[in-house]
Parts: sequence; C-alpha cells; structure tokens
Amino acid sequence: MVTFPDIPEAITQGTDVEDAKVHAADVLESALDFYLESGRPIPTPSKLKRGQHLIELPASLSAKVLLVNEMVAQKVRPAELARRLQITPQEVTRLIDPRHKSKIDGIAVALKALGKTMEIRAV
Repeated sequence: MVTFPDIPEAITQGTDVEDAKVHAADVLESALDFYLESGRPIPTPSKLKRGQHLIELPASLSAKVLLVNEMVAQKVRPAELARRLQITPQEVTRLIDPRHKSKIDGIAVALKALGKTMEIRAV
C-alpha cells in the first residue's frame, strides 16, 4: 500500500515495491490535478523517513507545482495570468494541467510574469 504524508488524497497499491512505485507516480499526478482544479496550494514534500520511498515528479510537473503555488499565493487566477502573458486563458489552463506536456520555458515565462525566476540546479 502507498500513501503520501503530505497529500492524503493519494492512495494506491502494487504487487511489489516496483509496481507500487509505478502506481504511486500515477496517483500522485491525479491528486495534483485535484489540487489544481480546487485552487488549493500543493503541499511541498516533507523529508523522507526511514522505510519511505521517493516518488520523483518530472521536472516540468515540478515546475507546474511551483507555478500553481505562486498563483495561489498571489491570488492570481488563470485569466489574469493569461492577460499578463498576452495569451488565451486556455493556454494557461494547459500550462498548469499536470497531464498536458508543457515546455519548461513556458512555465519559466509564466513565473516571470508573477515576479519570480526559475532556477535549475543539478544536485
């Protein structure tokens, strides 16, 4: 069984650890979609405890989480962000949709419109 301490809506299971990790990534993306639709900030992950496994998000999805959290913090709706970026609201909706493949450059531009700069590091 897989649960996420910071995202209680995400629950799944697998036949073994590797299968559970595959299902975990999928259910995590679905839960993030729920947060996006409800306009709630997406919790940042807490530190791993002994016995827990890390489920990594793709870089573009991690960037979308940062963008959405900043929109929520600044109370900027998609229509307002679209106005700032001079694009359609539908383009912003696609930009923050976890299931839509977005270029990370577009997310960086959107963050810049919110007064933020995206930094990328290799650790």
